[in-house]
Amino acid sequence: MGDAGVMEKLRTEITKGEEIRYISHLDYARVIERAIRRANLPVAYSEGFNPHMKISFASALAVGVTSEAEYLDIELNQAVAAAEVQERLSAQLPAGLRLKKAKYVDQKTPALMAVVNLAQYKVIAPAGSDFAMIEKAVAEFNQALEVRYIRESPKGKKEIDVKDYVEQDIAVEQKDGLVILSMTIKITPTGSVKPGEVLKALVENFALNVVEAGALIHRTGLFIANEKVLLSPIDL
Repeated sequence: MGDAGVMEKLRTEITKGEEIRYISHLDYARVIERAIRRANLPVAYSEGFNPHMKISFASALAVGVTSEAEYLDIELNQAVAAAEVQERLSAQLPAGLRLKKAKYVDQKTPALMAVVNLAQYKVIAPAGSDFAMIEKAVAEFNQALEVRYIRESPKGKKEIDVKDYVEQDIAVEQKDGLVILSMTIKITPTGSVKPGEVLKALVENFALNVVEAGALIHRTGLFIANEKVLLSPIDL
């Protein structure tokens, strides 16, 4: 932590729970900004006609997805002990958001969006057939060299190869009638793939028989992958 008057960059690790899983990333950012104001933290603002709070996120979370590892950088005009920031900010966060950790990082530390390149998820869905058939579908996906998928957005349709973004084989397990898929997805400068899209590709291309509409998606980690070493942004 530096001297008062010197710009400080505070990195935080936050969970996003069931209570707010359906808010957009934009609304999530607004909730964070309001909490920072109520906590009366000496946050820095950009210059210009329309100054905005200097905060930055690692990777936007899709609507409906919960997470135990969201990261946020907050720039402060003066140093406040990280433990005090955690206490003051935690008191202002709504149900569904929990501040797990806060620590100062060097001001020159690269932006989160520039360095976070890997995300891990669990996709949990009711089983629609016996587990052997589900295992077979996942195994065929893992063995495939490419998996074409048509992404639809307001901008139109675009074909992507899902396997370009899946870092390692998808693991599958069964528990209490539910199928749990664990997947690791690359975040690249040119794009990524959503876990929901991977699930849909499994259903459409490999006849994975799960109740897709009942699937819950949970982000379990965001990482900086560097020469086979995984670091969480808070551990830099």
